[in-house]
Amino acid sequence: MWYTGADRFMCNGKVVNDMWGVIFGTVIILAGLGFVYMTFCISRFGGIQKLAKSNKRFSFLISLGIVAVTFGLLYLIMGAVNAVMVLLHEVLLFLLFRLIFRLLKKIKGKEPRFYLAGWLALLTSVVYLAVGWYLCHSVVRKDYDLTTAKPIGSLKIALIADSHIGTTFDGEGFAEHLKTIEEQSPDLLIIAGDFVDDGSRLADIRTACEALGKMQLKYGVWYSYGNHDKGYFNRKDYTPSQLEQSLKENGIHILADEYELIDDRFYIVGRKDARDQRLEMEPLLKGIDTSKYIIVIDHQPNDYENEAASAADLVLSGHTHGGQLIPATFVGEWLGMNDRTYGYERRSDTDFIVTSGISDWEIKFKTGTRSEYVIINVSQS
Repeated sequence: MWYTGADRFMCNGKVVNDMWGVIFGTVIILAGLGFVYMTFCISRFGGIQKLAKSNKRFSFLISLGIVAVTFGLLYLIMGAVNAVMVLLHEVLLFLLFRLIFRLLKKIKGKEPRFYLAGWLALLTSVVYLAVGWYLCHSVVRKDYDLTTAKPIGSLKIALIADSHIGTTFDGEGFAEHLKTIEEQSPDLLIIAGDFVDDGSRLADIRTACEALGKMQLKYGVWYSYGNHDKGYFNRKDYTPSQLEQSLKENGIHILADEYELIDDRFYIVGRKDARDQRLEMEPLLKGIDTSKYIIVIDHQPNDYENEAASAADLVLSGHTHGGQLIPATFVGEWLGMNDRTYGYERRSDTDFIVTSGISDWEIKFKTGTRSEYVIINVSQS
């Protein structure tokens, strides 16, 4: 059974675009200031001062060259976004250790014979970012056990989101992760948006879709779009129609403000992304048999109040990347953009799960969470 209605809800795209414009503008300004600050910090190392023969201007120029070359290499290896992320992390750690040693100097009345604050900042940043790289690129299993009074028996759901094909793995890498998921013997796989983004290549998309189509699952693969799937720019390697075609050719069920009754046991409801014109929960679920278990796929976890007030039993989301980076982990909640950043929550009679995602958009580090796929065991109480 299918239901598709006229769209009634529309996000203010201009506000979202303006917000991201402000964020990117702020990051660029901070990166410029951080570049200058790091040059100053590097110039304080004894080796630099010795090379410059204590000439402050020469010392600054040498340091500027070191910072520029390092940033350039990071740009070539990891791209502009990740080069900036490394720079900003370095700045924060240098600020932290310089503050600590300034306080120690006031307490002890003297400072170390060599630039200990700088060495500790460099060492900590290398270790911290190496761990962040590992947490982003290594994928672990996350389990949830849920119960319901509805007659569903037992159901094993695999959930992934935010694969952003091309960020930490290509199409072949995605296929390898699917093998791991298939080994868990889930009844179905749900993809809660951002399967791809502007940086994904059409060849990798097709490879990933073919791998999804080969999965041996009782109830197949179910998918709803995220905010990145159809792309933001016109320079991407694929079109939305090519993405949709690749999905459908491989038997992936796409739900966009639609629902389907599965095996007369449970419903899967797929919502359009919150940035699109979409139905609110009441008209979306019109005509649904509420005596059966209802699973809702909603990429962005920002409509909990309406979803908890509806007949939905389980809402599955991604989008937040689990907070991604410290100290920005809960900014989305603080600004009212998300109802939850990561994990499980129950409101009224509805269970909500937000996954950190199996990969990331553009940024190749996770310092506040870890990449994951999710296994949800639903049983009748």
